[in-house]
Amino acid sequence: MLLRPPAQTVRERLGIMALLDETKEILADLIGFPTVSSDSNLELITYAAERLTAAGATISIQRDEAGHKANLLATIGPEIDGGIVLSGHTDVVPADGEWTSDPFEMREAGGLLYGRGACDMKGFVAAALAMAPIYARGDLKRPIHFAFTYDEETGCLGGRQLVEELKRMQMKPSTAIIGEPTGMGIIEGHKGCFEYTTEFTGLEGHGSQPDLGVNAVEYAVRYIARLMELGEAMKPRAPKGSRFDPPWTTVQVGRIEGGTARNVIAGRCAVEWEMRPVRTEDADDIKSQLHAYCRHDLLPAMRAVSPEADIVTHTIGEVAGLEPVSDNEARTIVTELTGSNEAGVVAFGTEAGLFQEIGMSAVICGPGSIEQAHKPDEYVSVTQLQHCLDMLTGLNGRLRA
Repeated sequence: MLLRPPAQTVRERLGIMALLDETKEILADLIGFPTVSSDSNLELITYAAERLTAAGATISIQRDEAGHKANLLATIGPEIDGGIVLSGHTDVVPADGEWTSDPFEMREAGGLLYGRGACDMKGFVAAALAMAPIYARGDLKRPIHFAFTYDEETGCLGGRQLVEELKRMQMKPSTAIIGEPTGMGIIEGHKGCFEYTTEFTGLEGHGSQPDLGVNAVEYAVRYIARLMELGEAMKPRAPKGSRFDPPWTTVQVGRIEGGTARNVIAGRCAVEWEMRPVRTEDADDIKSQLHAYCRHDLLPAMRAVSPEADIVTHTIGEVAGLEPVSDNEARTIVTELTGSNEAGVVAFGTEAGLFQEIGMSAVICGPGSIEQAHKPDEYVSVTQLQHCLDMLTGLNGRLRA
């Protein structure tokens, strides 16, 4: 639960109101950048870099291989180890569905701020940018880092590049707060997210003679059936006392595409699927059994007709989960800042596990609800944005202690 902040003077309250207004203006700017994962985020990164540079931060930008997207890593404070990272992704999902207004123009109504990415997760990024000049005033005893990434929604691609940069840094951050929408509750654990595309190459032919071809769709269906069997086998393997819902590793097929017409043997098919592992060994087991099924059953049958037939699985992203641990400085800090004494787990994935993998403590806490993410008329409430600013303002005092 969130505790009430202590009573404030009129001057303090006016300062907080001005900070909230500044955050709303920044959020409007961020929403105005249509950073759908399929498009570039460079304009937003340039905007954020300019604001952080003006606040006195040192800036590092890492572009993707194509040069169309980038991460931003900025630092305010002393050049020493032990810094705290405020992490957020800049990409958003497409603005599909029926929207009441332009999804890339912020609209305020009834205490809610509407727009694609408002809660997932430009609200947190806006709050962090608004706080940057405040962090830069005076001497910090501990550095604060701002980490804004690309392509979180499509496999945490930017996040993986970012942590490689963190490993190379001379000053090593120790703690990360990831501002995904949690209603400002504290999340200390989530499942991993492993995403794949499996492509089947068969042999086209006339539908009247199916034995003379290799039907890629047919073999894809058999592959999916085996995948579902392996997913069912995970249910009784749920770890004892698992706090996840559901408590076991899940498997899900999101898309299948192949073939050209009903009377043509399909020469190609692609299956897009994912796993949400509770434990990495579950994912390793599923992949091993799938590989064996393809090698011993599917491929011999396919190649008996066409030696060129093949099955290839492409890894889109394998993002480790965030494991709840007893000693978690990030959880301790956010607990003190929010007044909450509870920490939960969620099924959805974030970039938090990437930070944990390189030895940092990590926790997820940000404004808005995941129930609003990826939907038309996405919003974050002004109240949630204020709670986030309260937390980040409290962090300012901790950085100076």
